[in-house]
Amino acid sequence: MRILMTGATGLIGSALSDFLKTEGHEVTGLTRREPKPGEASIQWNPATRSIDRSRLEGYDAAEYLAGESIARRWTEDARRRIRESRVEGTRFFCETLAALEQPPRVFLGASATGYYGNRGDEVLTESSPPGQGFLAEICRDWEAAADPARQRGIRVVNARLGMVLTRRGGALGLMLIPYKLGLGGVIGSGKQYMSWIALDDAVAALYHILKTEGLEGPVNVTTPYPVTNRDFTKTLGRVLRRPTLFPLPAFAARAVFGPMAEEMLLSGARVIPQTLLDSGFIFQTPHLEEALRRVLEP
Repeated sequence: MRILMTGATGLIGSALSDFLKTEGHEVTGLTRREPKPGEASIQWNPATRSIDRSRLEGYDAAEYLAGESIARRWTEDARRRIRESRVEGTRFFCETLAALEQPPRVFLGASATGYYGNRGDEVLTESSPPGQGFLAEICRDWEAAADPARQRGIRVVNARLGMVLTRRGGALGLMLIPYKLGLGGVIGSGKQYMSWIALDDAVAALYHILKTEGLEGPVNVTTPYPVTNRDFTKTLGRVLRRPTLFPLPAFAARAVFGPMAEEMLLSGARVIPQTLLDSGFIFQTPHLEEALRRVLEP
């Protein structure tokens, strides 16, 4: 396959790009900077809606994996940047794809389990309704921004990614330093569910989505076995052989991180990847302790 990819240098995009290349596929990244000589990339600027459309003709698949980090205080400027990087970027990309003479057969757009909002211990699948809050609103609009591609007849999949476990960065990367120092602990009540997936399984699931013609619409990209924050904390401490005696109370999380803490740290969603399971996808590390040991092994 010939594949267009935004976010090809990001945490998930770089791992997926490397995997696709080892499988013999051609990956062309979209970048805002001037491409280096010999680099397989195309310059674009979604903010100014500029791109050389002629260079996008004839690709088999397109992926949108870009997005401003949400792990920060949500100032008004941060909220704007988060929205524009996801919603407006996806809309411009899909409008461009829809206008091609030879559009790709499939568009894979990133979304997130934040779509479901804070749902306690309710079991959630792709058919569950959206939740409330900033993240849920962003995810709804992010997925809807792919409508121009849908209307053009392109198979559109919205990958609702959970917390991706890798020592290279992301949420787990941020946790490792305090946990290794023995300063980790339960956040808030510890009852909030964490829907997670190991990076290798996330990459394999995204590749499975690209190849599987019958998959379209929302697809939860999470393990079948979500855990509570309390269980995650205990398991990570056990794998690292460190105590987890320093809880982060809800009031402290709110004081430090503001509204972001409420939706990302103190809320949870018990998400099940029903569509992936029904399509025959097999997880390599579906259970948390096994996944953490593999991810964190030297």
